[in-house]
Amino acid sequence: MKMKTLRVGVLGMGWMGHAHARSWLALEQFYPELKLRAKLIACADTDKTRRDDAKQRYGFEKTFADWREMVKTGGIDILSVTAPNNMHLEIIQTAARAGMHIYCEKPAGRDENETRRAHLAAKKAGVLSCVGYNYRYAPMARYCRDLIKKNKFGALEQLNCRFLSMYGSDPMARLSWRYDKKIAGAGASGDMLSHAADMAVYLGGGVREVSAHKKLFIAKRPLPQSGKGTHFSTGKKSDPHGKVTNEDYIGALARFESGAIGFLESSRVARGPKCEMAFELYGEKGSARWNFENMNALNLYLPGNNAEHDGYATLLAGTAHPQHGRFNPGDGIGAGYEDLKKMEAAEFAVEVARGKQKQSGLQQAAQTSAIVGAALRSCESGKWEKPAKL
Repeated sequence: MKMKTLRVGVLGMGWMGHAHARSWLALEQFYPELKLRAKLIACADTDKTRRDDAKQRYGFEKTFADWREMVKTGGIDILSVTAPNNMHLEIIQTAARAGMHIYCEKPAGRDENETRRAHLAAKKAGVLSCVGYNYRYAPMARYCRDLIKKNKFGALEQLNCRFLSMYGSDPMARLSWRYDKKIAGAGASGDMLSHAADMAVYLGGGVREVSAHKKLFIAKRPLPQSGKGTHFSTGKKSDPHGKVTNEDYIGALARFESGAIGFLESSRVARGPKCEMAFELYGEKGSARWNFENMNALNLYLPGNNAEHDGYATLLAGTAHPQHGRFNPGDGIGAGYEDLKKMEAAEFAVEVARGKQKQSGLQQAAQTSAIVGAALRSCESGKWEKPAKL
């Protein structure tokens, strides 16, 4: 089988842009049987230092200050989009018209309307898409989904999914674009609840309706220095401050199409959790718990397998679980965050090479965004709200 080269562009060379570049370069190394190779054609970023660093590190052939020039120049099969949220829709529309397949970090738009338009743009152009809901690629999350498909838990009765982080718990965390509704759109709901909602759909199927509430806890933050900095940067009390214009917390009761019930929750100011993207599911035959902070372990209760005790058993990820053995040779040797991005990129590369969408990409992102949108409407109406149909 002849090696096929996929020409890749990366738009935005912050932390996530680096993760994408490394994941594309790892394609041939970790998935040699696919006979696919990624070639980094170009990257775009407004910051020259970041452009030059990316070219030196990863071997991009060209760099651009203006992403539109990069798209116009062409020669790219797959465009990785890791820019701020307010840019996603225009980028996706422009790249789709140029015939580029889209690998976009979530959320694909600032709200459900923009995300739906992004999905329709890709659909109209006939290009394939992938959205960065990478937590669903964790081997133990995938293994849990396999157990659901095999009916090991029986009918699901309850499914709780949450994403709690303390990155915004310090009032001195600088006012990055994530705290600005004009740029980011929603706050904790777009940034984090979208991951929880995606995991809920991945494990439990469609969400019928939600009842939600939200809250802003830290109303002002120190302004970024010279317009730079991330949401991990901190300032001082004496620094000029600006207003936060989106929410710190959102929680939503959920009713699933299957009849299951659950709770979806996200917070960027919870003190204690670092990256607690987690779920608990309860079925008529058993249950399971998983937390990304301990991503290589699954707490599992299936009575038939727990002969010596009545309660959870802890399984450590190993070669018997999806994709784990590709990165580690034995059980208990843990995979990491960027391994999930490698899995995500590789799966999308196969779809592009075959010209066939396997997972739903921007369509799934639109579905997830509709759940988040319903939760935000419920915060205003005080009523149960249904996600909009695609």
